[in-house]
Amino acid sequence: MKVHKPKLGRPKLGIQGPVVAWQDPWAGEASERIMRTGTGSVCPSQDPKPEPGSFVHALRGLGADFYVHHVIPEMKGYSELLADIANAGMDICLGNEYGNINGPWAEGTNRYDVPDEAVIQAARSGRCIGLLYDEPEHLQINAGQYRHDGWFPHWGATDGLSLAASRDKVRQAAEARVRHVRRVAEQTEAAGKAIPLVSEHVFPTMFHTFARAGMDVCPKIMKESFQSLQLSTALGAAKQYGRALWICADLWGPDTGAWFTRFHGFPGHSPQEFASALRMGYLMGPTHLFAENIDVLLRHTPAGFEATEFGEVWKEFTGKFVPEHPLGWSHLEADPDIAVIHSDDGNYGQNERLFGNRELAGEEHSSSVFHIWHLLSRGTIPAHGGCMHIPGFEFPRHELKREVPYEKYPLEQGYVSGRSRPVHPLFYPVGNVLAFDEQVRADQLGKPKLVLAGGSSLSLDAWKAIVQRAEDGGTVIVARWLLPEDCPGYLRSSGKVGLGQWIVTDDFLEAGVKEAAAPFLGEERRWTQRFGNTEVRIYSADREGFTLDFEIVDIK
Repeated sequence: MKVHKPKLGRPKLGIQGPVVAWQDPWAGEASERIMRTGTGSVCPSQDPKPEPGSFVHALRGLGADFYVHHVIPEMKGYSELLADIANAGMDICLGNEYGNINGPWAEGTNRYDVPDEAVIQAARSGRCIGLLYDEPEHLQINAGQYRHDGWFPHWGATDGLSLAASRDKVRQAAEARVRHVRRVAEQTEAAGKAIPLVSEHVFPTMFHTFARAGMDVCPKIMKESFQSLQLSTALGAAKQYGRALWICADLWGPDTGAWFTRFHGFPGHSPQEFASALRMGYLMGPTHLFAENIDVLLRHTPAGFEATEFGEVWKEFTGKFVPEHPLGWSHLEADPDIAVIHSDDGNYGQNERLFGNRELAGEEHSSSVFHIWHLLSRGTIPAHGGCMHIPGFEFPRHELKREVPYEKYPLEQGYVSGRSRPVHPLFYPVGNVLAFDEQVRADQLGKPKLVLAGGSSLSLDAWKAIVQRAEDGGTVIVARWLLPEDCPGYLRSSGKVGLGQWIVTDDFLEAGVKEAAAPFLGEERRWTQRFGNTEVRIYSADREGFTLDFEIVDIK
């Protein structure tokens, strides 16, 4: 297994390209003719098109080490793009979102793959650092999001298969794509420089499946996520499978407010939340961190580029916070006090279409992971889902969409609702948790004080790991339905096992489980993540948790 060991100090910092503000500087009108957002309509540009040179200069002025470019299927201006980015001393990451939205799609899927010729050309530039797969978990589960001529999940059809077989089919398809890109890159003189596939997630599911397939993991923060759940899951997948960790600070989101607004939900977070989220993501020790998208950070006027309040936040982060806070740790050093083990079931709370399989429903076993997170977060994360795309959340951006036509954008002073309150805080307290999948081994698990094993299945290796953890002194809480058929009698009921405690349950929210877990949950108003001998402590900086305070503690 290849383990990424980034240089300590700071991650590479990047910016993703524009989606509504101006035409692509290289493709021009070709970018105007396609949908560049998932909103279902072509959005005319709001600002005049910049020339490539001034755009690259603006990227460098924002402190970007790399540019995330969603490939325009027409490919107009692609060669010039690669040359200009390389000549500026920057790296490039090629994304597939525009192709996912517009096609052309790989046969039998809703997935756009950057053509081999374009991959080869990017590899030859010597500056291509990855192929970004935009929300592949979302498009596997919700296959009709963009393509409407049939049911074509992102990595292939899974109808008629069992849950385990559906999971395996998705993993094998992603694995085959990783191998293919590797073979394509080997055709170039830059063959020694790998081009990883990066799996960028809005939902906290399938991180482990794609990491096992060989993809690097990229959680979106902000967006509609519960931050501690999203990051603990991505960190666990990266650690278990030795993958790089990218983080996308996604400015699309659910809220509205008195801030510069390009479109409903864009941005859907305040500048203050953005500032806290950037610091939060940085302190997770990622290899790469980038902002989505540049057209919230900048306006383009006849006089040139001007920073918005969000651009000023980004510049303070890259120009001041990062240099003043060099990292002495990596995401791969994450060391949990609490380990969540659950099968990767492709369920974020929708309880259907698991891994895109229209015949599979999320039964109680699959949903048990939500109960675990509800317990570990002291009830702040709902017990019925892993993100805000579940019942119980009404997004203020929907009001903005109803009230303001696109022709009125951008809104210089934003939109303050008289009816809806913001719904997206950053703070959900958990006590140094990592989430692993059902394949985890004892050497990957480490020595957490508390282990909770749920989900729909558990491998023999994972079973052995949790039994060993109890024997060595840990407290293990395991779902009764995960006990193997040949389970010894002493493990079929709760009690002392070796030096530790063994608790068998049918419900992670029952009183006995809560009592057993309580000593390990950490401080009530603190979110902790430990990396080696460094503990990152995160606190709410306001009453509702929209902004954060941080404390870095050496615990040697």
